[in-house]
Amino acid sequence: MQARSPAAHVLAAAMLLTTGVSCDSVGRASGGTSTESAPAPSGPRAVTALGRLQPKDGIIRVAGPSRPTVVIAKLLVDTGDVVEAGQPLAVLDTQAENEARVARIKAELVNAETELGRVNELFRQGIAAVSLRESGQLKVDVARAEMRAAQSTLDLDTVRAPIAGQVIAVHARRGERVGMDGIAELADTAHMYAVAEVYETDIGRVKIGQRARVRSPAVDGVLTGVVERIGMKIGKLDVLDTDPAARTDARVVPVDIRLDDSTRGAGLSNLQVEVAIQPDS
Repeated sequence: MQARSPAAHVLAAAMLLTTGVSCDSVGRASGGTSTESAPAPSGPRAVTALGRLQPKDGIIRVAGPSRPTVVIAKLLVDTGDVVEAGQPLAVLDTQAENEARVARIKAELVNAETELGRVNELFRQGIAAVSLRESGQLKVDVARAEMRAAQSTLDLDTVRAPIAGQVIAVHARRGERVGMDGIAELADTAHMYAVAEVYETDIGRVKIGQRARVRSPAVDGVLTGVVERIGMKIGKLDVLDTDPAARTDARVVPVDIRLDDSTRGAGLSNLQVEVAIQPDS
């Protein structure tokens, strides 16, 4: 038998190695070793929406009495002050004039009551006529009605807080005429909410009591809360997305989310936020 050359031995070894690798590859592909697939997401997909932070029941503009002209004589609060319901916020420049009117009518009322007392005494003695007594009683009744009206007008010269809350803006100060913005803005910042504008196609997945996460670059970390109220009217999108391709004519439903920690958002009314509501599993 003729001996093989070294080159023949090398060629045979290479062919065997190639055959082994090919068989191993086929074995792996056919099920010898399976690759891991990405885990399926657990739970239902969150309902996402843009929204804004706002105090409970929104921001209240205090305008004062409904008169043609209202001018501030004294401003008793400033931005950031915490006030109680009924606390004086400002005094109008008509206070002195209305105080004088009350004093004058009060004097007229006292005089009318004194005169009526004298007439009643004469009537009991049979000296005064019934018509004189009725005339005196009428004067007293008219004076009392004018007194109530004058006192009511005087009371309106002191503008009071309609709710307990915080002064978040002042629009008119001493000597200034009150304009369309009113005197000041009040808000219950102790109870902050995120108002999410949920697309009408997603609102069916939102229920009262569901948990929500609220994010914004202006707030460190994540704000959490619970869905407290779902709007009953569909409207247009109010909070605009910065994405130029976003729909600006979308139909949405407002969803009020009560924040767990109101202190972190108390000074950020109207801040735009991103909301993720976790539906029930």
